[in-house]
Amino acid sequence: MTPKFPVATPKEVARVAERLGFEFRRQRGSHAIYVRARDQARVVIPMHVGDLKPKTLRGIIEDLKISVEQLRDLL
Repeated sequence: MTPKFPVATPKEVARVAERLGFEFRRQRGSHAIYVRARDQARVVIPMHVGDLKPKTLRGIIEDLKISVEQLRDLL
């Protein structure tokens, strides 16, 4: 049996990004842009109210270059 896909708020995902070395760079509207200096990786997190949609969260996980299990551990 596969575990359920995690549910996370934008603030929780931003905290995970900061733990992975990403720094808040700027915000345009409701989208916060985080950049990691060592490899210039970039992730955009929509800072909306409520939980992120699964497809949006999956894209953010790919941008963070981590697995779903790693995200679950860091939440």
